[in-house]
Amino acid sequence: MEYRVIGLSDLTVSVVGLGCNNLGRPDTASFEQKGANEVVNAAIEAGVTFFDTADIYGAEYGLSESRLGAAIAGKRDRVIIATKFGHAQFPSPIDGRKGSRDYIRAAVEGSLRRLNTDYIDLYQQHTPDDDTPIEQTIEALDELVREGKVRAIGNSNFSAEQLTEADDAAARLGASAFVSAQNEYNLLARDVELEVLPAVAAARMGFLPFFPLANGLFTGKFTRTERPAESRIARIRPHVAENAPWSAMDAYRAFGEARGISMVTATFGWLLSRQSMTSVIAGATKPEQITQNASAGSGWRPTPAEAQEIEEFFPLVQRRD
Repeated sequence: MEYRVIGLSDLTVSVVGLGCNNLGRPDTASFEQKGANEVVNAAIEAGVTFFDTADIYGAEYGLSESRLGAAIAGKRDRVIIATKFGHAQFPSPIDGRKGSRDYIRAAVEGSLRRLNTDYIDLYQQHTPDDDTPIEQTIEALDELVREGKVRAIGNSNFSAEQLTEADDAAARLGASAFVSAQNEYNLLARDVELEVLPAVAAARMGFLPFFPLANGLFTGKFTRTERPAESRIARIRPHVAENAPWSAMDAYRAFGEARGISMVTATFGWLLSRQSMTSVIAGATKPEQITQNASAGSGWRPTPAEAQEIEEFFPLVQRRD
């Protein structure tokens, strides 16, 4: 396993992280604590140190954090925990503006309790709060860093303009700055390359892509006609497979076969060769899945020519909201 430092922080993490959105998720093997323990233990055994969750993950608010907290009991010194607060589109038991000081302080105490820890390594704002000036949010998060409740802070789903605004605010205030950015990034969603990744690099942040395998499409298990019945795509996101560019997918599969590597290995390798990339966060519901991901991210990296060939299969298209 390779390890990298997140931005300007002192957090060293595995280049393959475990996305914990499946811990406590209904209809998965990791819904119950036993299944969650098995996935987390397999990750640690494979050299994974980075575990990314959020207070909204799981069948109910906070369940993923509780599952993770129980799973790492006795192993806290072996893991880097990242969690998130303040998703604008999900309900919360906490009242108030989600980027405000009162909200953040209440949210962090809940996360600390559920994670069964006295500090969080990376505390991330899940989405921007348009109703709260970013200066207020930065000041509140800086307090947590100074108090030792949080080691570093990050953001998720921010635009390039919002990233830059937050970084400038921290500099003006003399406060802790975001050390990381987390946005969707995969071969079918490359638009962060246009503005977000350059802004991340300019602020010297680390980048943490989510949905790196496009909801599982790039696991190699799917073809034009075959879709595993137990997969997330088959169960709740059939449009992902229905709308997939299968001619490009077939060419990509042949690209990997010619080099003796799987689609997962090629995808992790491509992502980890990109600008500012720190850790690729992929979910898993079974031990063998995280073991496969850890292995895939630990080897092959494309040459510049190979990276260009991959990108030509899946041209960058700017998505419109």
